[in-house]
Amino acid sequence: MKWVIIALFIFLLLYSSQSSYVKGESTVYFTRDISSEAVLKIFEKISDNVIGKVAIKIHFGEERNQNYIQPELIRKLTEKLKATLVESNVLYRSKRRFTEYHVQLAKDHGFDFAPIDILDSEGEKEIQVDLNHYKKISVGKHLDLYDNYVIISHFKGHSLAGFGGAIKNVAMGLSSIPGKMSMHASTIPVYDPARCSSCKVCTTLCPVEAITLEPLVIDTDKCIGCGKCVGICPTYAIQVPWESTEKNVFNERLAEYAKGISDNYNMVYINVLVNISKDCDCDAYAHPPFMEDIGILASTDIVAIEKASLDLVNKAFNCEDTFLKVNNASGNNQIEYAFEIGLGNKEYLIFDIDKED
Repeated sequence: MKWVIIALFIFLLLYSSQSSYVKGESTVYFTRDISSEAVLKIFEKISDNVIGKVAIKIHFGEERNQNYIQPELIRKLTEKLKATLVESNVLYRSKRRFTEYHVQLAKDHGFDFAPIDILDSEGEKEIQVDLNHYKKISVGKHLDLYDNYVIISHFKGHSLAGFGGAIKNVAMGLSSIPGKMSMHASTIPVYDPARCSSCKVCTTLCPVEAITLEPLVIDTDKCIGCGKCVGICPTYAIQVPWESTEKNVFNERLAEYAKGISDNYNMVYINVLVNISKDCDCDAYAHPPFMEDIGILASTDIVAIEKASLDLVNKAFNCEDTFLKVNNASGNNQIEYAFEIGLGNKEYLIFDIDKED
């Protein structure tokens, strides 16, 4: 009798944990309902450990962009959690490069119902990691102000990554400007002396005195690639070398930044599959959506939710690699590499919460 009880106990233990451990599968929740009530409902499935001071990471949308997640979709959840909406300043020259204008643009886009915190508004901090591309990563100082992060990501295309979802939202969205530069660029900023007005703004800001003027020159031996000069040059004489990083390397860097950040901060993930354009929400002139809306997903596993999102897009578009077709860039290696470095499971069980009704 004793051995029967032990055997039964082992069976129940394995059965209860097989979706997460025995098969290496993570649970992803799904609803076709795209509403604020659906966001609340699906969040409840992943909310067990979301306590304390909560931040919701959301993309406020570039000026003139039309595809970003609309604020009313997350308003009820934000108010329920008494959460702060968070973002970080961008690498390129834009209103979203400067905290005051970034916050105002967010409010202009309708995100005016909660406090807004630009996480690197008072500088950055470094986190030590042990990864292939990085031994340290740079994030906004304010990340330490929050106990939990709800990462709400618009799943859509991206010209370099293939797609942008939760991994990119964590990696690029929570990193500082130097961090963004380190993911995008494999060299120092490119510069055009003919466009330089010798205003001295860049020389004043450069932390290592790598820039000289008349003519404009950036010393490759001194430059640390922080990108701080890029966003403040009024004549666009200094710019990000966007094409200097091969696409697969860019995806690996995204995954490593996401791992470095998520290993140090508590996070859950919601992906919104609406207004699926080939372009990022950072693109002011993004193409209109190329397919029908799909729904909302949620998980505590960032890799599983990305794989489930990509699978749903591929199925709906009837294509094995949708973003390779529309963007000439595949995001498959983003998922494969993220799994390889232990960011999460690429195997998942999808749970349709609509069938609960």
